[in-house]
Formats: sequence, C-alpha cells, structure tokens
Amino acid sequence: MINELKKVMLAGVGAAANTYEKANKLVDDMVEKGKITVEEGKELSEELKRNFTNKTTATTKVVSEKFNEIKPLTREDVKELLSEYEVVKKDEFDTLKQMVLELKERIDALENK
Repeated sequence: MINELKKVMLAGVGAAANTYEKANKLVDDMVEKGKITVEEGKELSEELKRNFTNKTTATTKVVSEKFNEIKPLTREDVKELLSEYEVVKKDEFDTLKQMVLELKERIDALENK
C-alpha cells in the first residue's frame, strides 16, 4: 500500500512539474512574440517557480506526515479485526468438520440398517 501511495505522490509531483514547464514555455513564447517584456517574463517565471516550490514543498510535507501516521498491523490488530468479523478459527473449523463427518457416518449407518 505504501508503494502505491508513493507512486501517487510521484505522479502528482510529476504532473505539477509538467505544468510548471508548460507555463514557463508559455511565458517564453509570450516574450518572444512581444506580448510581454523580458522583465515581465522574468518576474512571471520567478513567481511560477516560487509557487511551484511552495506547493510541492507543502504537498510533500502533508504526504510525509500521512506516511508517518501509517503503522503496520500487529498480530493483535489482526486478531481484533478477525474477531470483529466473527471469522471462524482453523481449530474451530476442524472441530466442526470432524463433527460433521461423524454425524454423516452415523446417518449412513442408520440408513444401511
């Protein structure tokens, strides 16, 4: 599960990086076409970089905190979950199976008389 969460996080960071690159390219194209000045382009690029850095840092922090909250299940946790769902234990199942087999033998014996 942790690997899947890491993949999701990396995909999100990758998407953000891709968006940042495309935004930078758009700024460069606007400067090239003369729609904004070189100075405005530099300012816009710096603002994009700051926003990207801030958002990825904040997102990474949140995800890291969530990873730290995840703890592996202990044997006691598993036992508690199984009892909560009233799962039959193997020894109980084996006992019931043996009882059914004995009852079947008795029924077969009675039917053959």
